[in-house]
Amino acid sequence: MQGWEEVRAWRKATRPALIDARLAVPREERSRRDALITARIEALLPDLAERRIGFYWPFKGEYDPRPLVRALHGRGARLALPVVEKARPMRFREWWPHMRMVPGIWDIPVPDEGEWVRPEALLVPLLGFDGRGYRLGYGGGYYDRTLAAMPEKPLAIGIGFEQSRLPTIHPQPHDVPMDLIITERLAFRPEPDSGEAGA
Repeated sequence: MQGWEEVRAWRKATRPALIDARLAVPREERSRRDALITARIEALLPDLAERRIGFYWPFKGEYDPRPLVRALHGRGARLALPVVEKARPMRFREWWPHMRMVPGIWDIPVPDEGEWVRPEALLVPLLGFDGRGYRLGYGGGYYDRTLAAMPEKPLAIGIGFEQSRLPTIHPQPHDVPMDLIITERLAFRPEPDSGEAGA
């Protein structure tokens, strides 16, 4: 593709198709895929509970990390959810089960209390992704902006489904690749210049 405007138009057209395909998956299949991803995360990252973990509240058929993070909380992990302010890097507020939540942007719940923290590992939802580790999100640029602004980059773990894999997202200079991508089928640490290394 030639130029950012063409890429932006392609991304805008691609997002609704990916969302529709994800929402069309039957609930039982979603639960099966979520369980496979959870098991893969726990197997690949056994020390995850020792890190401060940023996660996301699921939206539009995304992988649901809540059972995983509740289990990690039970093992002593400190957890945080992003608080979104338009056109700014996200900030992360400490989260624990049964805490008070309020609606944030797009009515996604965010903590109404708690300390502001900096995650050491970040679970990142993938609307789409490619073999070089680049993600397609919803178009706000929040994760790219946030990762670029952090003085110490956390381990960025992209989580998505195989049906959302794309040949390329046509990455631009502002796009930040994931350190690790996990799906219901596999996990890989992307090599941005040479494709993917499967695991």
